[in-house]
Amino acid sequence: METPGKLSLWAIEIFVATVEEGSVSAAAKRLHASVSAISQQLTNLETALGATLLDRSKRPQQVTSAGAMFLRRAQLILAQAAQAKTELASFNDSQTTRLRIGIIDDFDADVTPALMLGLARQMTGCQFLLESGGSYAMAERLESRSLDVIVAADQDASAPWMEVHPLMTDPFIVVAPKGLITPHNPVLKQLLQHPLIRYSSRQMMGRQIENHLLRQGISLPNRFEFDSYHAIMAMVAGGAGWAITTPLGYMRAQRFHDELDVLALPFNPLSRNISLIARGNTLADIPVQIAHDLRPMIREILVAPMVARCPWLMDDLTVS
Repeated sequence: METPGKLSLWAIEIFVATVEEGSVSAAAKRLHASVSAISQQLTNLETALGATLLDRSKRPQQVTSAGAMFLRRAQLILAQAAQAKTELASFNDSQTTRLRIGIIDDFDADVTPALMLGLARQMTGCQFLLESGGSYAMAERLESRSLDVIVAADQDASAPWMEVHPLMTDPFIVVAPKGLITPHNPVLKQLLQHPLIRYSSRQMMGRQIENHLLRQGISLPNRFEFDSYHAIMAMVAGGAGWAITTPLGYMRAQRFHDELDVLALPFNPLSRNISLIARGNTLADIPVQIAHDLRPMIREILVAPMVARCPWLMDDLTVS
């Protein structure tokens, strides 16, 4: 049992989690602890500091001025502790460490397994926890400290705690049923005669595409909307309509390639940027090394085959 009046790293982590999550119950869920244990640690921390950090009389609870001041220091303390752990692990390979990685599902089939095999060889004393999903979900988990490093698309990198390493530019393209578009007529005019098979508006990519179409003055009926690359590619391959995707999305659906044509956007170009992001000053040179390892994998596994199939993408589908 910890003695009230003494600071502990656990209590500091609980305070930061409570502020970031907005409630004691949410912090308890994030840290896999009971609500009563979280509350007691916060009380002990306030006793040790001789200051009230959270105003529990308000709903939702609010950070006091003293709490806001301490929060900045608390975040630095946690960052320094994480960095110390990383440095010690690097010094002693027998020390078991844990690296929690989130990677967008665009990389699932080929790049992610290659990356994890390489990391396993380099970091022999490390336990790896891998998650895949959408960019927004990965970013939220990084911000809440549930993940240590992520690979995600088009994240706002203005937060001072972010360490960002660009990986690639992924331009948007059109996929259409084989032979649907003939070369002697305007591409856009032909496409508009058929349904657009959309990405779900719940996904960042779906919203990016929709906003870009609106900027071009294009408004289309919403008949088909999916949150799966494979479902969209299957519908296009089956002749149900056309879609806007990226080379990464297209490459994930190789079973349908013989039934698809790939075309440049018949209006202003659009692309997304994929980066590796970590919390600054917490993982030493690990993020730099992971980004360094990823770039040649992306170039060999994804970019080279796509450019060989569509040479006109050479200048737009690039590795940073």
